Amino acid sequence: MVDRIGMIAGSGQFPLLFAKAAHSKGMQVYAVGYHGETDPVLSEHVSTLEWLYVGQVKRIINFFRQHEISRAVMLGGIGKVRLLANFRPDTKAIGLLARIRNTHDDAVLRGFADLLHEEGIQIEPSTLLLPELLSPSGVWTSRKPSREEREDIRLGWKIAKEIGRLDVGQCVVTAGGSVVAVEAIEGTDAAITRGGQLADGQAVVVKVCKPTQDTRFDIPAIGLKTIETMHKANVKALAVEAGKSVVFDRSAMIAKADRYKITIVGLEDGEFV
Repeated sequence: MVDRIGMIAGSGQFPLLFAKAAHSKGMQVYAVGYHGETDPVLSEHVSTLEWLYVGQVKRIINFFRQHEISRAVMLGGIGKVRLLANFRPDTKAIGLLARIRNTHDDAVLRGFADLLHEEGIQIEPSTLLLPELLSPSGVWTSRKPSREEREDIRLGWKIAKEIGRLDVGQCVVTAGGSVVAVEAIEGTDAAITRGGQLADGQAVVVKVCKPTQDTRFDIPAIGLKTIETMHKANVKALAVEAGKSVVFDRSAMIAKADRYKITIVGLEDGEFV
């Protein structure tokens, strides 16, 4: 019997990369995607793609049961602003929200994963077939962080872990020993843009995994767009958590960072350049 796996697909390229990796290993992928979020091209790389709205939990369970799926992955993001506009909770979703302590990202995702587990569907790590996407430790680029940037990374790391502990966001922007932007519902790129405007070329971006994060899903992600956003905002340094964040198009990303004279460093928690 051909191995099969389910996919709950949000936005971005992660679902496509996973589907292609699964196909190369002879696996069949049965995916659910969200209107306005999931790339329609995904349908060309999976056995079946079921379209629905956020909150239609019962349809996800029925779809996976129909296709005899006992394990699945959760990949890609859901825009929080669009989520609020398109949220269509069914009775399963309402029951889930009623039993969790709060509606922070971590609590909802973990509660959702627990609910699927109760229904016989185990959620696997998002990097199950793509461990090479995990960020490595060390300085990735030709330019190393300056002394001032190292100090701002140190500060940014501490603050990012604290806002992560509160489930506010994963990213902060620091400059000259001060926090100039904190990621919230608007996302990382908007925080970088806002911080860069305030810092006048001195900003540092720090993006980490939340201390309470379930690393099966929603771990930090960076890619070419991150570097383009930093360049436009005149931000010259990026620090990410090694082994707990994913990197898309890493070679091209590093090449672009070198061209823009941006430094990228991967750090383990508690380690500083």
